[in-house]
Amino acid sequence: MTAALVEPIALPELTLAAFAGRPVVVLGFARTGIAVARFLADRGALVTVYDVRPADELREALAALGGRDVRLLLGRAVDPASALEGQSLVVTSPSVSSRYPTTEPRLRAALGVLLADGRVPVVSEVDLFLRLCPATTIGVTGTKGKTTTASLTAAVLAAGAAPVLLGGNVGTPLVERLPELTPAHRVVLELSELQLPTLSRGTTVAVYTQVTADHLDRHGSVAAYRAAKRRLAELVDPEGALVLNAEDPVSAAYAGMGTVPVMLYRRDAPLPGGVGVHDGWIVAAAVERLPAAGGGPAALGPGGRVMPLEEIGLPGAHSVSNVLAAVGVGLLFGVAPDGIRRAVAAFRGVEHRLETVAVHDRVRYVNDSQGTQPDAVIAALRSFSAPLVLIAGGRAKGLSMEALAQVAVERAMAVLLIGESARTFAHIFARAGHRRVELLGSLEAAVVRADEIAHSELVGAPPATTATVLLSPAAASFDMFADYAARGRAFAAAVESLLAGRPG
Repeated sequence: MTAALVEPIALPELTLAAFAGRPVVVLGFARTGIAVARFLADRGALVTVYDVRPADELREALAALGGRDVRLLLGRAVDPASALEGQSLVVTSPSVSSRYPTTEPRLRAALGVLLADGRVPVVSEVDLFLRLCPATTIGVTGTKGKTTTASLTAAVLAAGAAPVLLGGNVGTPLVERLPELTPAHRVVLELSELQLPTLSRGTTVAVYTQVTADHLDRHGSVAAYRAAKRRLAELVDPEGALVLNAEDPVSAAYAGMGTVPVMLYRRDAPLPGGVGVHDGWIVAAAVERLPAAGGGPAALGPGGRVMPLEEIGLPGAHSVSNVLAAVGVGLLFGVAPDGIRRAVAAFRGVEHRLETVAVHDRVRYVNDSQGTQPDAVIAALRSFSAPLVLIAGGRAKGLSMEALAQVAVERAMAVLLIGESARTFAHIFARAGHRRVELLGSLEAAVVRADEIAHSELVGAPPATTATVLLSPAAASFDMFADYAARGRAFAAAVESLLAGRPG
């Protein structure tokens, strides 16, 4: 079959039935690619999967197909252009794009040719989901805090009457859940800078934590990165809303776009129609519910009160901002203040983000493997009191480390470095004046050494003193691990191994 004989799938008329009997290729066979391949095969599509990795590196992914009839083009011997021939639709995983220099060069070139031709549509998994999703959607993005904020938002919405799903960049890709979704559902999507540039459909509500700088290895400049982040605000549903951090100048400026209603949140007295803090309480000021929630004023307690700050169970002042965003979304959707309060009070964080994996003999071990960006690590360092030992390093992302190094001088008694960036990071931390910087050959060795330092600092300290061993890498994981989650699990396993057999 040649490409000329295949009728492309028309995206504007896309339905769940549109894939039956049609050839579709999935580019990339990690978590997202597996879900898309299964979804398409279950819809009757003739599915091809392309991945540069060979089959022996993809055993788990292949097993996850569950015996579905899928054509596999795997390994470097395969020309990616051949995978694109004769297809009616191309579906990409988040990291695959003709725009990204991090995409395999041959695949990037082949995609460029296909896009220039313009006949066969190319769509990402998240854009495919949004095109087909009948539910109300809430997109959450930002440079840091988006995983916690998305998870909190889902927990708050679940306190209402509507069924809620959480996915996107966090947890499970939701494309396989499409057949069960209805207009009554609420879907919360964490959206990364990888996913945003591929969107042609927006969410009902767009939530921003803040926008600084990250992933310059992929985007090339701060301006390009911020342009990618802005995409969600540009596409938000006119019947929805923008929920913006008033303390972040980049995302707060989106309020001037004038396309949809805006809710601003800040750790100060609330602005009209927004959420804030007053006298130790989270409060709101004249919030209006969305049309999807029936419209009209949102229910609030006396003086606009929602909940006291002391009931937030997450560490760090930055966590208050994440809670404010989630509370704001809950009010927009008509969740009662007492339900919001219970949901937030019960929330104890997400895996790999300031996650306490153990506390033993006055030492707290914290997995912040998602802290891949300097601002996130700064926030983590400020979330715990001294004494504190920082484990950092991995594959550098082209970001400035100077501000982080200065905060580490103030907050961390020692910095232990691992991975490709260890020597570069060591130079930066030493130049900032840090006198205790060590290079370790593995994460396991770093955990052992960090534990030794932490216990040495507790000698002679008051009995109530707790030390913290903090994994917050300020770097990507791909030099040593499959992803940040694998790195976080390795940290937890190293801590468990360290503590095994110790009394108490």
